[in-house]
Amino acid sequence: MMSSQDSAVFSLEHISVAYSYEGGVRTVLEDVDFSLEPGQHVGLYGPNGSGKTTLFRCITGLLQPRQGLVRFHGRAVRTESEFHALRCKVGFVLQHAEDQLFFPTVLEDVAFGPLNLGYTPEEARETALQTLRDLGLAGFEDRQTHRLSGGEKKLVSLATVLAMQPEALLLDEPTNGLDREARQRLTDILCGLDTARIVISHDWDFLSRVCDSYMTIREGRLMPCAPDFRHSHTHIHPRGDEPHWHPDCPA
Repeated sequence: MMSSQDSAVFSLEHISVAYSYEGGVRTVLEDVDFSLEPGQHVGLYGPNGSGKTTLFRCITGLLQPRQGLVRFHGRAVRTESEFHALRCKVGFVLQHAEDQLFFPTVLEDVAFGPLNLGYTPEEARETALQTLRDLGLAGFEDRQTHRLSGGEKKLVSLATVLAMQPEALLLDEPTNGLDREARQRLTDILCGLDTARIVISHDWDFLSRVCDSYMTIREGRLMPCAPDFRHSHTHIHPRGDEPHWHPDCPA
């Protein structure tokens, strides 16, 4: 019988991360266990500095944890070449699109991943063009990336990852800086993808539409939260920046 660990796209075992600073050490992640199953859509919430992006960096091998192990399809991942194989199938969409786009044109950026996977130039071009069409970006191929709007850059950065046909997506604050139209477009795209994903966001309305389970990081621990929140708001309240319920509110 296949274990949940073997069926997962990736899993984390006892991951701990601490940062040194002048005067001491701050633990960011403490003994974190987690598995992402195919088709699972997880929303990840937490205060700034709680370790959300650190978690993504550990998953993709961009940060070496103090202790713990990452597995990809049940196999331990330790070397750079093993993490490279994971990154080819677990796409990381960075919070700032400018950090992900480094070629002069959109087509070059989107074709870069398929080329690194061994596609021929013609195959990479066709894959890039099809990905752009799928995201409603047909005709963008010759546009200069630095002249795109913020929303367009976000969608192109997503295209660079989707062109590699990943098994899972890691999206770090994907709606930051987007206007309502671009946010809706991104929401529609993600809702149309069955690809397993973890989405970091403070936008609870967005998370409720693109995810079906929710987690938070509190005191270094990863734990479930707000699986059925009614609404989100901010006010002067001990839990004002977290999803919460008012017991005396009507259903």
